[in-house]
Amino acid sequence: MQSVVKVTVIALLFVLMGCEKGPSTDNPIKVGVLHSLTGTMAISESSVRDATLMAIDEINATGGLLGRMIQPVVADGESDWPTFAAAAERLITQDKVNVIFGCWTSASRKTVVPILEKHQHLMFYPVQYEGLEQSPSVVYTGAAPNQQIIPAVKWIFDKGLKKVFLVSSDYVFPRAANEIIKAQVKALRGQVVGEEYVLLGSKDVQHMVDEIVKVQPDVILNTINGGTNIAFFEKLRAAGITPDKIPTMSFSIAEEELQSMNLKTMAGDYTTWNYFQSVDTKENREFVNRFKMKYGASRVTDDPIEAGYFGVYLWAQAVREAGSADVALVHKTIKNQSFAAPGGIVTVDSENQHTWKTVRIGKIKDDGQFEIVWSSDRSVRPVPYPIYKSKTEWGQYISDLFLSWGKRWANPGNQY
Repeated sequence: MQSVVKVTVIALLFVLMGCEKGPSTDNPIKVGVLHSLTGTMAISESSVRDATLMAIDEINATGGLLGRMIQPVVADGESDWPTFAAAAERLITQDKVNVIFGCWTSASRKTVVPILEKHQHLMFYPVQYEGLEQSPSVVYTGAAPNQQIIPAVKWIFDKGLKKVFLVSSDYVFPRAANEIIKAQVKALRGQVVGEEYVLLGSKDVQHMVDEIVKVQPDVILNTINGGTNIAFFEKLRAAGITPDKIPTMSFSIAEEELQSMNLKTMAGDYTTWNYFQSVDTKENREFVNRFKMKYGASRVTDDPIEAGYFGVYLWAQAVREAGSADVALVHKTIKNQSFAAPGGIVTVDSENQHTWKTVRIGKIKDDGQFEIVWSSDRSVRPVPYPIYKSKTEWGQYISDLFLSWGKRWANPGNQY
């Protein structure tokens, strides 16, 4: 409450003392907010939209940017990659936004990046991903592989869990993530005993569960996205696979997704992120309180929500430093920006435009929150290209995936 009151008071003082009319509403700075508000990914992306808008509202309440209000232009990607591309083109060419905050799946990001690069534009991408990319038009505020996937695998091996089963949605992120995992498991002298895929959004998961029951792995590594997770865990529990028997480490389930799942049956499984709502800092407690006050006491925060939120503040700092919201000028000032985010200090790496972040592993509790069971000692430098292949080899791997799916970033329906 104290933080909200402070924001309101500052806004009032700006109006009374700063200038006669406050920040200009006649010439706003337009920003695009591009997420799936419908379709299978709405379960995850709608809340990132909410966090992005909250950050914009907070900045506007304290006077806006450069004496101008920020005006969000919200677009629905509809969990459909061509729709994302068309929306990005429209936001840039018709709505004339100065930046885009958006995308979740790598399939959506991969369709948007060529649009951004064609127009020399800029997007803040708030979700952990497979890496293997470094675009000058993207600031990656989610985790690179060495800030989520790789430390998670190291942690499970330290626990003696060396027989790994991979379950995944069939698009570019899980395929590439599993390639990284398989290389790491081999280096650690473990064994991948199964690898199963399901089309993104499909509920046809029984084949996955049947294989898990048959081979009895030590641990399941889960890169399923969207509503498919609900179906997978229902079938998994119905087959008698519980966390005490075979634990699951998930890479795309956070507090938000757990709200749609059976919490009592999920308790005991694990996820790896950079932020959890349970991070015990003053900054985070205030952030969580503000989010709940704005959107309702039952709402939760999670890693992509936090990354969507602090991405707006990093951009705003770069705008102030540039003295302009012009995309080309902000491109120059965004590098090395730091911000005291709810999960800790984050910094944009000057070389690859990914973000230095703390890594945390959480154990699911029956209230939908996480017990943080491990965290890195300090912020981890982002490394988008893991050492298991050269940058050229990783590029070829991604290109081959794209071509094998008929120049798409997700399996269009044919099984492999």
